[in-house]
Amino acid sequence: MITVNYYAGAADAAGRDTTDVDPGGVLTADGLLGLLGSDNPELAGVLGACSLLVEGRPVAGDELIPADARVDVLPPFAGG
Repeated sequence: MITVNYYAGAADAAGRDTTDVDPGGVLTADGLLGLLGSDNPELAGVLGACSLLVEGRPVAGDELIPADARVDVLPPFAGG
């Protein structure tokens, strides 16, 4: 089971801070983003600007996500 933690605007769009995803096999970063946004258009729009961290390491595109991973969904941050 993949544990997904949403932060800031991603959590607002998701309507929750965390969710569990059963990958049902091999899942890539892009595949996870598609799955997470498939039934929530607002979240899908936000996910396009988000970064994914798997166990603290950035992943993107066709990089594989382990079936028991912790994934953090981080929207862009402003400030400085």
